[in-house]
Amino acid sequence: MEGRVDRKRLGEDGYVVVHDVPDRTAAAEVVGSLGDLVPQYNGLLTHEVTYRPGNDHRAYSQSANTILAHTEAPGWDPSPAYLALFCHRQARCGGGHTDLLDIRRLVDALEPAEVTLMTDAELTFPGPDGGVRTTMLGADDTGRTALRFSYNLLTAADYDPHHESDVDDSRLPLGRAGRRLAHRVSDLFHELRTRVLIHENALLIWDNQRMLHARSEYADRARHLTRFWAGDRTRA
Repeated sequence: MEGRVDRKRLGEDGYVVVHDVPDRTAAAEVVGSLGDLVPQYNGLLTHEVTYRPGNDHRAYSQSANTILAHTEAPGWDPSPAYLALFCHRQARCGGGHTDLLDIRRLVDALEPAEVTLMTDAELTFPGPDGGVRTTMLGADDTGRTALRFSYNLLTAADYDPHHESDVDDSRLPLGRAGRRLAHRVSDLFHELRTRVLIHENALLIWDNQRMLHARSEYADRARHLTRFWAGDRTRA
């Protein structure tokens, strides 16, 4: 798709790639066609996803490390409806993929007890004003899927943990059961994911309340993308 969002494909697949986007400003306009841009963790409407020294020990967007399955800002109310990454320069090393998995495929692969844990067990997702206490999987007021998930939170009680963190089960939001679920989801994610290496001047957009995402490790420190969060006017 060139220059605009294929809403039909976005609805069917949960994600879409828009090609031939000339720059960050044009990318913001494309994402803004879906809903208002939302301030991110830094309070700004954009976040630069590129390597910054000092983050090598963290599973963080400005490290070059693998980031495991999650949805963005699960402790925000509401969480962003859409996430988008505009590629200025992709890694030349063969890494740095954005991986996606539709929650519908994941639910089909999980055991019934694992699905029940996602739909019935409440936990606190840290965020502004104390975060959000809710289940990992539910529905919003319109009946649409409302997914919140963080492998790191379930296994380390932190969104961006130190690589060597070792947290006792008693400190985890859902204890040992949550840790087991996180590992199970991660294994299935690895098996079922769709891998996207965003081309330069292309924009990847996905439904953050339906799709899990992750990122593979990369070595090329010149990799540079800009991230956007957006609401959804049809859900307002």
